[in-house]
Amino acid sequence: MASEQLTNRERTVLEAVIQTYVETAEPAGSRTLSRRFGLGVSPATIRNTMSDLEEKGFLAHPHTSAGRVPTNKAYRAFVDAILARGPVTLAEHQRLVEQIGPANSPIETILRRAAQSLGVLAQELGVALGPRLGSTVLRSLDLVRVSSDRLLMVLQLEGGVARTVFVEVPGEIAEGVLAEVTAVLNERLSGLTLEQISASMGARLRDSVTRAEARELLNIFVQDAGVLFDASHPLTEGSLVLGQASVLAEQPEFSAADRMRRLLELTQSPQSLADALRARPQAAGLTITIGQEHADPRLEDFTVVTAEYHAGSLGGVIGVIGPTRMPYDKVIALVSHTSQLLTDLLD
Repeated sequence: MASEQLTNRERTVLEAVIQTYVETAEPAGSRTLSRRFGLGVSPATIRNTMSDLEEKGFLAHPHTSAGRVPTNKAYRAFVDAILARGPVTLAEHQRLVEQIGPANSPIETILRRAAQSLGVLAQELGVALGPRLGSTVLRSLDLVRVSSDRLLMVLQLEGGVARTVFVEVPGEIAEGVLAEVTAVLNERLSGLTLEQISASMGARLRDSVTRAEARELLNIFVQDAGVLFDASHPLTEGSLVLGQASVLAEQPEFSAADRMRRLLELTQSPQSLADALRARPQAAGLTITIGQEHADPRLEDFTVVTAEYHAGSLGGVIGVIGPTRMPYDKVIALVSHTSQLLTDLLD
Protein backbone atom coordinates (compact mmCIF):
# COMPACT_ATOMS: atom_id res chain seq x y z
CA MET A 1 0.00 0.00 0.00
CA ALA A 2 1.38 3.38 -1.04
CA SER A 3 0.53 5.05 2.28
CA GLU A 4 2.83 2.67 4.18
CA GLN A 5 5.76 4.70 2.83
CA LEU A 6 4.58 7.79 4.71
CA THR A 7 5.43 9.13 8.15
CA ASN A 8 2.70 10.71 10.26
CA ARG A 9 3.92 14.19 9.33
CA GLU A 10 4.00 13.30 5.66
CA ARG A 11 0.43 11.99 5.87
CA THR A 12 -0.72 15.21 7.50
CA VAL A 13 1.03 17.43 4.96
CA LEU A 14 -0.17 15.30 2.03
CA GLU A 15 -3.77 15.50 3.23
CA ALA A 16 -3.44 19.30 3.51
CA VAL A 17 -2.03 19.54 -0.03
CA ILE A 18 -4.84 17.40 -1.44
CA GLN A 19 -7.53 19.34 0.40
CA THR A 20 -6.11 22.66 -0.81
CA TYR A 21 -5.74 21.51 -4.40
CA VAL A 22 -9.22 19.97 -4.51
CA GLU A 23 -10.78 23.19 -3.24
CA THR A 24 -8.76 25.69 -5.27
CA ALA A 25 -7.39 23.80 -8.31
CA GLU A 26 -4.15 25.71 -7.62
CA PRO A 27 -0.77 24.24 -6.58
CA ALA A 28 -0.26 24.39 -2.81
CA GLY A 29 2.75 26.13 -1.28
CA SER A 30 4.21 25.69 2.19
CA ARG A 31 3.14 29.15 3.41
CA THR A 32 -0.43 28.57 2.21
CA LEU A 33 -0.56 25.26 4.07
CA SER A 34 0.89 26.84 7.20
CA ARG A 35 -1.70 29.64 7.17
CA ARG A 36 -4.68 27.38 6.41
CA PHE A 37 -3.92 24.38 8.58
CA GLY A 38 -1.28 25.43 11.10
CA LEU A 39 0.12 21.88 11.21
CA GLY A 40 2.23 22.77 14.28
CA VAL A 41 5.47 23.21 12.32
CA SER A 42 7.17 26.04 10.44
CA PRO A 43 6.71 26.72 6.71
CA ALA A 44 10.31 25.59 6.22
CA THR A 45 9.54 22.20 7.79
CA ILE A 46 6.42 21.90 5.66
CA ARG A 47 8.48 22.75 2.57
CA ASN A 48 11.05 20.07 3.42
CA THR A 49 8.29 17.52 3.99
CA MET A 50 6.77 18.41 0.63
CA SER A 51 10.16 17.86 -1.00
CA ASP A 52 10.32 14.39 0.61
CA LEU A 53 6.81 13.64 -0.68
CA GLU A 54 7.87 14.72 -4.15
CA GLU A 55 10.87 12.39 -4.06
CA LYS A 56 8.55 9.54 -3.08
CA GLY A 57 6.23 10.28 -6.01
CA PHE A 58 3.29 11.68 -4.07
CA LEU A 59 3.62 15.31 -5.22
CA ALA A 60 4.54 16.97 -8.50
CA HIS A 61 6.07 20.39 -9.06
CA PRO A 62 4.55 22.33 -12.00
CA HIS A 63 7.11 24.45 -13.84
CA THR A 64 5.00 27.58 -13.57
CA SER A 65 4.41 27.44 -9.83
CA ALA A 66 6.34 27.26 -6.59
CA GLY A 67 3.59 25.08 -5.16
CA ARG A 68 2.97 21.38 -5.60
CA VAL A 69 0.05 19.24 -6.74
CA PRO A 70 -0.92 15.67 -5.80
CA THR A 71 -0.11 12.79 -8.12
CA ASN A 72 -2.33 9.79 -8.78
CA LYS A 73 -0.21 7.93 -6.24
CA ALA A 74 -1.14 10.57 -3.67
CA TYR A 75 -4.85 10.23 -4.39
CA ARG A 76 -4.58 6.45 -4.06
CA ALA A 77 -2.85 6.75 -0.68
CA PHE A 78 -5.42 9.31 0.40
CA VAL A 79 -8.36 7.11 -0.55
CA ASP A 80 -6.90 3.91 0.91
CA ALA A 81 -5.60 5.12 4.24
CA ILE A 82 -6.11 8.79 5.02
CA LEU A 83 -9.66 9.57 3.98
CA ALA A 84 -12.30 9.67 6.69
CA ARG A 85 -15.60 8.67 5.07
CA GLY A 86 -18.61 10.58 6.34
CA PRO A 87 -22.36 10.39 5.77
CA VAL A 88 -24.37 12.41 3.28
CA THR A 89 -26.29 15.41 4.53
CA LEU A 90 -30.01 15.22 5.21
CA ALA A 91 -30.64 17.60 2.29
CA GLU A 92 -28.64 15.37 -0.07
CA HIS A 93 -30.52 12.30 1.11
CA GLN A 94 -33.91 13.95 0.62
CA ARG A 95 -33.02 15.21 -2.83
CA LEU A 96 -31.89 11.76 -3.97
CA VAL A 97 -35.01 10.09 -2.58
CA GLU A 98 -37.29 12.63 -4.26
CA GLN A 99 -35.59 12.46 -7.66
CA ILE A 100 -34.85 8.73 -7.99
CA GLY A 101 -38.34 7.33 -7.26
CA PRO A 102 -41.02 6.14 -7.66
CA ALA A 103 -40.34 2.42 -7.38
CA ASN A 104 -42.93 1.43 -10.00
CA SER A 105 -40.96 3.14 -12.80
CA PRO A 106 -38.99 1.05 -15.34
CA ILE A 107 -35.50 0.22 -14.11
CA GLU A 108 -33.91 2.21 -16.97
CA THR A 109 -35.85 5.30 -15.88
CA ILE A 110 -34.80 4.85 -12.26
CA LEU A 111 -31.15 4.47 -13.26
CA ARG A 112 -31.30 7.58 -15.45
CA ARG A 113 -32.74 9.62 -12.61
CA ALA A 114 -30.16 8.24 -10.19
CA ALA A 115 -27.21 9.00 -12.49
CA GLN A 116 -28.42 12.54 -13.16
CA SER A 117 -29.19 13.33 -9.51
CA LEU A 118 -25.93 11.83 -8.25
CA GLY A 119 -23.90 13.68 -10.87
CA VAL A 120 -25.45 17.05 -10.03
CA LEU A 121 -24.94 16.60 -6.28
CA ALA A 122 -21.34 15.38 -6.70
CA GLN A 123 -20.60 17.86 -9.51
CA GLU A 124 -19.17 14.98 -11.54
CA LEU A 125 -20.47 12.93 -14.47
CA GLY A 126 -23.06 10.51 -13.10
CA VAL A 127 -22.97 7.03 -14.61
CA ALA A 128 -25.00 3.85 -14.17
CA LEU A 129 -24.67 0.41 -15.68
CA GLY A 130 -27.82 -1.65 -16.08
CA PRO A 131 -27.68 -5.08 -14.45
CA ARG A 132 -26.48 -8.09 -16.37
CA LEU A 133 -28.85 -10.99 -16.41
CA GLY A 134 -26.44 -13.50 -14.90
CA SER A 135 -28.30 -16.26 -13.09
CA THR A 136 -31.66 -14.53 -13.35
CA VAL A 137 -34.71 -16.79 -13.16
CA LEU A 138 -37.40 -16.70 -15.84
CA ARG A 139 -40.85 -16.18 -14.32
CA SER A 140 -42.90 -16.25 -17.53
CA LEU A 141 -42.77 -15.38 -21.20
CA ASP A 142 -45.19 -14.23 -23.86
CA LEU A 143 -45.04 -14.27 -27.65
CA VAL A 144 -46.54 -11.28 -29.45
CA ARG A 145 -47.04 -11.10 -33.22
CA VAL A 146 -45.31 -8.04 -34.69
CA SER A 147 -45.60 -8.90 -38.38
CA SER A 148 -46.11 -11.95 -40.58
CA ASP A 149 -42.47 -12.98 -40.19
CA ARG A 150 -41.58 -11.55 -36.81
CA LEU A 151 -42.53 -12.23 -33.17
CA LEU A 152 -41.67 -10.31 -30.01
CA MET A 153 -40.73 -12.53 -27.07
CA VAL A 154 -41.33 -10.79 -23.73
CA LEU A 155 -39.44 -12.34 -20.82
CA GLN A 156 -40.61 -11.57 -17.30
CA LEU A 157 -37.61 -12.10 -15.04
CA GLU A 158 -37.00 -12.33 -11.35
CA GLY A 159 -36.97 -8.96 -9.65
CA GLY A 160 -39.78 -7.55 -11.79
CA VAL A 161 -37.51 -6.93 -14.78
CA ALA A 162 -38.71 -7.45 -18.35
CA ARG A 163 -36.60 -8.21 -21.41
CA THR A 164 -37.81 -8.19 -25.01
CA VAL A 165 -36.26 -10.12 -27.91
CA PHE A 166 -37.33 -10.25 -31.56
CA VAL A 167 -37.75 -13.73 -33.08
CA GLU A 168 -37.66 -14.15 -36.85
CA VAL A 169 -40.12 -16.77 -38.21
CA PRO A 170 -40.49 -18.12 -41.77
CA GLY A 171 -44.09 -17.02 -42.27
CA GLU A 172 -47.51 -16.41 -40.77
CA ILE A 173 -48.05 -18.34 -37.51
CA ALA A 174 -51.61 -19.39 -36.69
CA GLU A 175 -53.01 -18.08 -33.40
CA GLY A 176 -53.57 -21.61 -32.11
CA VAL A 177 -49.94 -22.57 -32.79
CA LEU A 178 -48.69 -19.39 -31.15
CA ALA A 179 -50.77 -20.07 -28.04
CA GLU A 180 -49.65 -23.73 -27.89
CA VAL A 181 -45.95 -22.87 -28.18
CA THR A 182 -46.28 -20.08 -25.61
CA ALA A 183 -47.86 -22.53 -23.16
CA VAL A 184 -45.12 -25.13 -23.75
CA LEU A 185 -42.32 -22.64 -23.30
CA ASN A 186 -43.80 -21.43 -20.02
CA GLU A 187 -44.39 -24.98 -18.76
CA ARG A 188 -40.89 -26.24 -19.61
CA LEU A 189 -38.77 -23.13 -18.94
CA SER A 190 -40.32 -21.09 -16.12
CA GLY A 191 -38.33 -21.26 -12.90
CA LEU A 192 -35.03 -21.89 -14.71
CA THR A 193 -32.12 -19.49 -15.03
CA LEU A 194 -31.30 -18.12 -18.46
CA GLU A 195 -28.03 -20.06 -18.46
CA GLN A 196 -29.92 -23.30 -17.82
CA ILE A 197 -32.39 -22.52 -20.60
CA SER A 198 -29.67 -21.65 -23.10
CA ALA A 199 -27.69 -24.81 -22.32
CA SER A 200 -30.54 -27.34 -22.30
CA MET A 201 -33.33 -25.98 -24.49
CA GLY A 202 -33.33 -28.95 -26.90
CA ALA A 203 -33.63 -31.59 -24.19
CA ARG A 204 -36.34 -29.66 -22.33
CA LEU A 205 -38.55 -29.20 -25.39
CA ARG A 206 -38.18 -32.73 -26.79
CA ASP A 207 -41.55 -34.41 -27.48
CA SER A 208 -43.44 -31.42 -26.10
CA VAL A 209 -45.81 -30.96 -29.07
CA THR A 210 -47.32 -33.13 -31.78
CA ARG A 211 -48.46 -30.65 -34.44
CA ALA A 212 -45.90 -30.09 -37.20
CA GLU A 213 -46.46 -26.33 -37.18
CA ALA A 214 -45.77 -26.11 -33.45
CA ARG A 215 -42.67 -28.32 -33.79
CA GLU A 216 -41.37 -26.04 -36.54
CA LEU A 217 -41.77 -22.94 -34.37
CA LEU A 218 -40.22 -24.62 -31.33
CA ASN A 219 -37.23 -25.67 -33.44
CA ILE A 220 -36.50 -21.97 -34.02
CA PHE A 221 -36.23 -21.47 -30.25
CA VAL A 222 -34.03 -24.55 -29.91
CA GLN A 223 -31.68 -23.51 -32.71
CA ASP A 224 -31.44 -19.87 -31.53
CA ALA A 225 -31.51 -20.50 -27.77
CA GLY A 226 -27.96 -19.21 -27.30
CA VAL A 227 -28.99 -15.83 -28.73
CA LEU A 228 -32.57 -15.55 -27.50
CA PHE A 229 -31.69 -16.39 -23.89
CA ASP A 230 -28.15 -15.04 -23.84
CA ALA A 231 -27.41 -14.05 -20.24
CA SER A 232 -24.11 -12.36 -21.04
CA HIS A 233 -25.83 -9.27 -22.41
CA PRO A 234 -27.06 -6.40 -20.26
CA LEU A 235 -30.78 -5.81 -19.90
CA THR A 236 -30.93 -3.40 -22.81
CA GLU A 237 -28.58 -2.17 -25.49
CA GLY A 238 -28.69 1.23 -23.81
CA SER A 239 -27.56 -0.19 -20.48
CA LEU A 240 -25.07 2.62 -19.87
CA VAL A 241 -26.78 5.70 -18.51
CA LEU A 242 -24.93 9.02 -18.27
CA GLY A 243 -25.80 12.15 -16.33
CA GLN A 244 -25.07 15.70 -17.43
CA ALA A 245 -21.58 16.11 -18.88
CA SER A 246 -21.90 19.89 -18.53
CA VAL A 247 -21.03 19.69 -14.81
CA LEU A 248 -17.60 18.38 -15.81
CA ALA A 249 -17.09 20.78 -18.69
CA GLU A 250 -17.21 23.67 -16.23
CA GLN A 251 -14.29 22.35 -14.17
CA PRO A 252 -10.84 23.91 -14.77
CA GLU A 253 -9.31 20.59 -15.83
CA PHE A 254 -11.32 20.76 -19.04
CA SER A 255 -10.40 24.26 -20.10
CA ALA A 256 -7.68 22.70 -22.28
CA ALA A 257 -8.91 21.56 -25.69
CA ASP A 258 -7.33 18.09 -25.56
CA ARG A 259 -8.97 17.20 -22.25
CA MET A 260 -12.32 18.48 -23.43
CA ARG A 261 -11.92 16.31 -26.52
CA ARG A 262 -11.29 13.26 -24.33
CA LEU A 263 -14.37 14.05 -22.29
CA LEU A 264 -16.48 14.32 -25.44
CA GLU A 265 -15.07 11.03 -26.74
CA LEU A 266 -16.16 9.33 -23.54
CA THR A 267 -19.71 10.63 -23.62
CA GLN A 268 -20.19 10.04 -27.35
CA SER A 269 -19.14 6.38 -27.23
CA PRO A 270 -21.44 4.91 -24.57
CA GLN A 271 -20.92 1.26 -25.51
CA SER A 272 -17.12 1.44 -25.42
CA LEU A 273 -17.34 3.38 -22.16
CA ALA A 274 -19.60 0.67 -20.74
CA ASP A 275 -17.03 -1.95 -21.78
CA ALA A 276 -14.24 0.06 -20.13
CA LEU A 277 -16.22 0.36 -16.90
CA ARG A 278 -16.99 -3.36 -16.85
CA ALA A 279 -13.29 -4.14 -17.43
CA ARG A 280 -12.41 -2.51 -14.11
CA PRO A 281 -11.72 -4.90 -11.22
CA GLN A 282 -15.09 -4.58 -9.48
CA ALA A 283 -14.84 -5.30 -5.77
CA ALA A 284 -17.85 -6.03 -3.61
CA GLY A 285 -19.29 -2.71 -2.51
CA LEU A 286 -17.27 0.36 -3.49
CA THR A 287 -14.68 0.47 -6.29
CA ILE A 288 -12.37 3.43 -6.97
CA THR A 289 -9.99 3.51 -9.93
CA ILE A 290 -7.68 6.47 -10.43
CA GLY A 291 -5.85 7.72 -13.51
CA GLN A 292 -3.56 5.16 -15.06
CA GLU A 293 -5.12 2.35 -13.06
CA HIS A 294 -7.64 2.19 -15.91
CA ALA A 295 -6.89 -0.17 -18.79
CA ASP A 296 -8.54 2.26 -21.21
CA PRO A 297 -6.17 5.20 -21.92
CA ARG A 298 -9.14 7.54 -22.42
CA LEU A 299 -9.73 7.34 -18.66
CA GLU A 300 -6.19 8.14 -17.57
CA ASP A 301 -7.12 11.72 -16.59
CA PHE A 302 -10.16 10.55 -14.64
CA THR A 303 -11.20 8.89 -11.41
CA VAL A 304 -14.15 6.50 -11.48
CA VAL A 305 -16.03 5.83 -8.24
CA THR A 306 -18.77 3.18 -8.38
CA ALA A 307 -20.76 1.01 -5.99
CA GLU A 308 -22.93 -2.02 -6.59
CA TYR A 309 -26.70 -1.98 -6.37
CA HIS A 310 -29.00 -4.99 -6.46
CA ALA A 311 -32.44 -5.72 -7.87
CA GLY A 312 -33.26 -9.20 -6.63
CA SER A 313 -30.54 -11.44 -8.01
CA LEU A 314 -29.55 -8.81 -10.58
CA GLY A 315 -26.62 -6.51 -9.95
CA GLY A 316 -25.32 -3.33 -11.58
CA VAL A 317 -23.24 -0.31 -10.65
CA ILE A 318 -23.92 3.38 -10.02
CA GLY A 319 -21.26 6.05 -9.65
CA VAL A 320 -19.45 9.02 -11.12
CA ILE A 321 -16.60 9.86 -13.46
CA GLY A 322 -14.58 12.99 -12.78
CA PRO A 323 -11.08 14.46 -12.84
CA THR A 324 -8.62 12.91 -10.40
CA ARG A 325 -8.92 16.19 -8.47
CA MET A 326 -12.24 15.52 -6.80
CA PRO A 327 -13.65 15.82 -3.25
CA TYR A 328 -13.27 12.10 -2.55
CA ASP A 329 -14.95 12.17 0.86
CA LYS A 330 -18.14 13.76 -0.50
CA VAL A 331 -18.18 11.71 -3.70
CA ILE A 332 -17.65 8.39 -1.95
CA ALA A 333 -20.40 9.15 0.56
CA LEU A 334 -22.85 10.12 -2.20
CA VAL A 335 -22.06 7.10 -4.39
CA SER A 336 -22.37 4.66 -1.48
CA HIS A 337 -25.62 6.21 -0.34
CA THR A 338 -27.13 6.27 -3.83
CA SER A 339 -26.32 2.60 -4.39
CA GLN A 340 -28.08 1.70 -1.15
CA LEU A 341 -31.12 3.79 -2.10
CA LEU A 342 -31.28 2.00 -5.45
CA THR A 343 -31.07 -1.40 -3.79
CA ASP A 344 -33.82 -0.47 -1.32
CA LEU A 345 -35.97 0.75 -4.21
CA LEU A 346 -35.38 -2.18 -6.59
CA ASP A 347 -34.86 -5.15 -4.32
